[in-house]
Amino acid sequence: MDLFEHSSQNSPDAPLAERMRPRSLDEVVGQQHLVGAGKPLRRLIETDRISSLIFWGPPGTGKTTLAQVIAHTTRSHFVSFSAVLQGVKDVREIVAKAREDKAYHGRKTLLFIDEIHRFNKAQQDAFLPHVERGDIILIGATTENPSFEVNAALLSRSRVFVLHPLDAEAIGALLRRALSDPRGLGERGMELEQEAFDFIVESADGDARAALNALEVATLSAEGHVLTRGHVAESLQKKPLLYDKGGEEHYNVISALIKSMRGSDPDAALYWLARMLEAGDDPLFIARRLVIFASEDVGNADPRGLQVALAVQQAVHFIGLPEARINLAQGVTYLATAPKSNASYAGINAALKEVRNSGALPVPMHIRNAPTSLMKELGYGRDYRYAHDYEHGVAPQTHLPDQLAERQFYTPTDRGYEKMIGERMRYHESLRRGKKRGDDPKDPS
Repeated sequence: MDLFEHSSQNSPDAPLAERMRPRSLDEVVGQQHLVGAGKPLRRLIETDRISSLIFWGPPGTGKTTLAQVIAHTTRSHFVSFSAVLQGVKDVREIVAKAREDKAYHGRKTLLFIDEIHRFNKAQQDAFLPHVERGDIILIGATTENPSFEVNAALLSRSRVFVLHPLDAEAIGALLRRALSDPRGLGERGMELEQEAFDFIVESADGDARAALNALEVATLSAEGHVLTRGHVAESLQKKPLLYDKGGEEHYNVISALIKSMRGSDPDAALYWLARMLEAGDDPLFIARRLVIFASEDVGNADPRGLQVALAVQQAVHFIGLPEARINLAQGVTYLATAPKSNASYAGINAALKEVRNSGALPVPMHIRNAPTSLMKELGYGRDYRYAHDYEHGVAPQTHLPDQLAERQFYTPTDRGYEKMIGERMRYHESLRRGKKRGDDPKDPS
């Protein structure tokens, strides 16, 4: 179905957000990095050189609007296709009409697919041959990261344009336009108190549709021509957080939590923890991340960090939400303020790299096990020095393969408890080399 054959944009009964959709590039508010003067998308539209595109951005940022602007501006036939309402079987009819238009009228067909991420990868394959042959030019809109949600073959044949949440200035411009434009509320003479105006802008959180919907509902509930903050507050319901527990934003927020703790910023860490909890994330997932963090980023700078993280995991499992938020907050703030060291993490990575590089080097004979007489005759375990036989509990011998005798994989920092570990390691190394105690660092233990 042609997008505009049955469009309700000009109907007075259409929602305000629909009536106020921009009809040209000059009416578009926001996204100036794409449609500003000389910007790439604007050049493609104005020169009618549109190829397959993916618009990626949060709700209410103008993905469908830009598609409609392309339809008004270019000389192509524009068809809308909903991943929610239509199926792949409808593609054949669209493609047949597109081939006819191309053959007999020399006109291209732009197929706009809203919420393209709702198709699985196999369903998206249905569009691929038609895109490759040039039967259609595909424009997909998605709120999800196309790297994860769009078929790789289809993605490689499309240009991805990222749309950003609208800033306060852009949302304000849309509200003022809606109040004055005859398509919107211009004929009703509505006025918006400054406090109410600011409240809508802030509550919209970069979503143009949410801002216009709030304005419309507030207008319907108002008795006069002046909209107060009270009218707006009544019209707004709690807005779900931009968050998908299985999608990109989930990983963005957990990344922010981890990096805030790593950066020793407990306030930021608590904020991101609150974001995850408010969005309904699994508290045990958060607890598992704390256990990993305790070893990866705190490590031996504060060995108690791992104990705390494991205790939090047990508490969360035992208690559950909402009370478990307190346990999680304790763990997050402890780990955020603990001294940090990734020396253990870096050490195992360095050791793994060496193993993959040098292969299975032979175990030195003196530290091999010798459970049989034959193995003893072959020299297994010969000259092994039992550490507890020595005064300081450290035997003067090496334990690495000969080729790696001087390698050091674990390099403690001088932060927290790990500073003491480093001193002890230097002392132990001096004993292994057979030096006299008086010539070496003081025994830290």
